[in-house]
Amino acid sequence: MSNGEINFASHHTRPASGLEGIARIGKVRRPIGDPVAHEKWPLRFEAPPPPTVRDFTLSLDLVAPEAAAAAAANKKLVFHCVGDTGGIHGESTQVAVAEAMEQQIQAAGDVDKAAFLYLVGDVVYFNGVSNLYKWQFYEPYQYYPAPIFAIPGNHDGDTNVRAGDPPDPEPSLTGFMLNFCDTTPRPAQYRTTMTQPYCYWTLLTPLLTIVGLYSNVEGSLDPRGRSDQQTWLSNQLQSAPTDKKLIVTVHHPCYSLDSAHGGSPDILAAIDQSISEANRAPDAIISGHVHNYQRFSRDVGGRAVPYIVAGAGGYADTPRLMHKIQKIDTGRPFQTTHPDVTLVNDNEQDPGYLQVTVTDTAMTLEYFVVPFDNSAPSLFDSVTV
Repeated sequence: MSNGEINFASHHTRPASGLEGIARIGKVRRPIGDPVAHEKWPLRFEAPPPPTVRDFTLSLDLVAPEAAAAAAANKKLVFHCVGDTGGIHGESTQVAVAEAMEQQIQAAGDVDKAAFLYLVGDVVYFNGVSNLYKWQFYEPYQYYPAPIFAIPGNHDGDTNVRAGDPPDPEPSLTGFMLNFCDTTPRPAQYRTTMTQPYCYWTLLTPLLTIVGLYSNVEGSLDPRGRSDQQTWLSNQLQSAPTDKKLIVTVHHPCYSLDSAHGGSPDILAAIDQSISEANRAPDAIISGHVHNYQRFSRDVGGRAVPYIVAGAGGYADTPRLMHKIQKIDTGRPFQTTHPDVTLVNDNEQDPGYLQVTVTDTAMTLEYFVVPFDNSAPSLFDSVTV
């Protein structure tokens, strides 16, 4: 790359399958070391409910005015972030992570207390139905003392049922919209519902803008032939205040070296397109979907941008359910097949969560592990941008 320009061509070449016109059986295995999987075929897309508002932005001072005022006065904002929290296998891991975040808030000084929790999808497994929110969301976070925001994941919007399950009783995203996109706060279990404007939306804070995307069931912003969310994303990147940090959240990661999912080619291409159209790159991209922790560093216009996977928030309640990194003999590929992307750190052993600290000059993303063996939570990884 030169002159600050970004060459995305190598990231978006779709590999030929050799199966055009033939029914595919099984999943195409990506090359070892490649952090982007093959394109989904055919792409399954479930239409989200139509929006009831035009402005998909929400200001922190409307939900947590004291926290917003403190962040503005102290020039410091702290928040938690994690994905794939739904406790379909049981609550133990999700509760352990929630308790670790609660204890972190209790132990922190006023300036360092997390102002909110931001979930990056798969809040309720397997299909996000509303009658499971009590057990998989409200009960585990009953003591979390700050507001909780979210974007939906594939399991929040999926309506396909597994063999032997009863038919899904609700349209796609019903539970998510009822509990996170309510028109006014109403009493729920232990807290009120959230009033986010839509399933993809922007959170405005005194020091940070968070643009949250909905990557649907199989990792795409829009159905084939449409560009609603894509256009909205470009506009959000272009209009985001340049004197504040900028994060993009999306459930399906752009990059992942796990052996189960890999990165989403459509999401990578969509974000890259918006970066080019807006001439503005986020300071960090945070995802879930993969049940482990990975931090990639990518050279974007001569600047190192962290692409973080933090999807070990509760679903994986045993070490066996954690997604493992692809192995090469006895080692693993820290340098991927993309020359501008490097896997800097990963944890495939234990659950964990992010704590993000934003000031007027820098942003630090710290990953804390909450070990399965009940040992004390500890700092595992940190990056400052």
